Amino acid sequence: MFKGWKKLIGLVVFGILALPGIAIAAGEKAAPLVIVADTRRFTGWEAWFTDLYNESHLYFTLLTVVTIPIVGIILGVLADIVMSRIGIDLKHRDLAEH
Repeated sequence: MFKGWKKLIGLVVFGILALPGIAIAAGEKAAPLVIVADTRRFTGWEAWFTDLYNESHLYFTLLTVVTIPIVGIILGVLADIVMSRIGIDLKHRDLAEH
């Protein structure tokens, strides 16, 4: 087990040490990379979400980080409701090992 951790730590250290060399490899003449989303085809909430991505990656990240757990909770509760309606009871489970 220790051998695997040793390799993983070695790869992480190598990546950290090699990163500046990779970034400089493009040279001084390289244009800065601009990351944007194409908003021409979107309307409504999709257009708003892509505009948010283009304007501020920080706000986009915060909104995404907050939205994903909320949607997960909503879908989990809906799945519990559907399973209880079709007869699957996950609250009272009998163990088969006894």
